[in-house]
Amino acid sequence: MPQFFLNKRLIVLLVGIIILVALIGFSLKEDRNLSWQEKFIQDSVGLVQKVFHQPAQYIAGFFENLNHLKNTYEENELLRKQLNNYIQLEEKLQELEQENKQLKEELKLSADNDIRKYKSIQGTVIARNPDRWHDYIKIDKGEQHGIKKDMAVITAKGLIGKVKNTSEFTSTVQLLSASDRKNRISAMVHTNNGKVFGLIVGYSEQENALEMNIIESNAQIKENQIVATSGLGGVFPEGLVIGKVKKVELDSYGLTKIAYITPSADFYDIDRVMIIERVLPTVDINQLEEEEDS
Repeated sequence: MPQFFLNKRLIVLLVGIIILVALIGFSLKEDRNLSWQEKFIQDSVGLVQKVFHQPAQYIAGFFENLNHLKNTYEENELLRKQLNNYIQLEEKLQELEQENKQLKEELKLSADNDIRKYKSIQGTVIARNPDRWHDYIKIDKGEQHGIKKDMAVITAKGLIGKVKNTSEFTSTVQLLSASDRKNRISAMVHTNNGKVFGLIVGYSEQENALEMNIIESNAQIKENQIVATSGLGGVFPEGLVIGKVKKVELDSYGLTKIAYITPSADFYDIDRVMIIERVLPTVDINQLEEEEDS
């Protein structure tokens, strides 16, 4: 009995397979007409595909756009970091170029001046009060470095002031542009007829220049002539460049000539400085007395 049912099932399965193969072969014929059942099935499948195709495409496009947006965001973040690094490198490059330029100017200054006249100490500006911007700067050198009061302070372009006071490791420098009228410097003008001596007595904000009282009232001074320290003040060495003559006029009484000097140095932007110590020749007093006796 069980063997009979098994054979029967096998026969049904084989018949079904044969019918299925026949239907598949029949449906593959291109020149036949579709039955209404096949048309109904195709139309039903087409309708379902049409209904679900648009939402499926929309969902697929949404996730594709989302992935594209994520990639764009990551690329933008990477580009932003690279741009920040580039800006930092550019700033560092400009800083190094400026420092290199200053060092070259300092080397040229040392070469142009007789180093036997004075010795210099390198310093850097570490602080500057915005309220007294044109009056004082603070540098990173003090008494421990050999800095003393009234030493001249210059940049690679020229004289900017003198040491006002000192501490162990820092010093305060009074600029030539300060409003202090007591900040006087013995100076001279190099003219075609020789040196003309005078005194720097202050800074004129109106003229944006230093004021220099000329000692010789009959001296002929012209524009753009060089002004430097004379060395007669007993503190500053001779030959430190101060600036150039801008114009010359008589004072309010018509007795003394006043020369307005355009500073060679930039008092606004100061970074690196040199503190100058005057080196005077040593005189042996005993030898001098022996020469006088002879």
